[in-house]
Amino acid sequence: MPSASLKCDHGLRRQTLVESILADVFQGRLRAGTHLVTRELSERFGVSHTPIREALITLAGMGMVDLLPNRGAVVRRVSAREIREVCQVRRALECEATRAACGQIDLAELNDLADELRRLMTRAPTGAKFIARARAIDSRLHDLIADSSGNGFLAKEIGRLKTLFRAFRDVAWEHDQARNDFHRLAEESGEHLAIVQALLDNDARAASKAMARHIRSGYKYWSRAMNNGKAQ
Repeated sequence: MPSASLKCDHGLRRQTLVESILADVFQGRLRAGTHLVTRELSERFGVSHTPIREALITLAGMGMVDLLPNRGAVVRRVSAREIREVCQVRRALECEATRAACGQIDLAELNDLADELRRLMTRAPTGAKFIARARAIDSRLHDLIADSSGNGFLAKEIGRLKTLFRAFRDVAWEHDQARNDFHRLAEESGEHLAIVQALLDNDARAASKAMARHIRSGYKYWSRAMNNGKAQ
């Protein structure tokens, strides 16, 4: 699939490459067992070999490709067990970040997020614009919690894996949009509001529990979308 040249700084270029390749894997455009050839990817994205190699190393660190001696990178099959394990790791990291961030986040930011979520919940959850807005709020909330945790290593680890988390999320939402089923989007807004409300109440235990429920709930949607023939 052709792609325009990536005109951005080195780090952002690598991140964009990682996101693009993940989308291709999860949407079935790159099948399990496919060899990812640096030269072909370089031509497709209009970049040098260096950011391509760095992107493939990043993907290998996520467990999405295998780097084989003298054979380059090969797309791995993502199993239901691996999706479950990713969710378990995400739950451990983000629940700890939520506990640590409680009482540390600017109340004006939390109130603004609560207002955004309530407005979102009053709209009929349909269409690309609604999904884009929901995606932006989801990313904003999770980033705010990680950045406010006061633990740089924890925030960095969440940051390292968030591209993978969000790729799963986007595939699940696209899966639902294609079927005109927006139940999950409406449900997720309520889950986000519960997290924000607990943070506003300065209740670390309730906030952590709300985050755990949110991630457990998301798992079934991730799993359904990923095992619908797109990432086999």
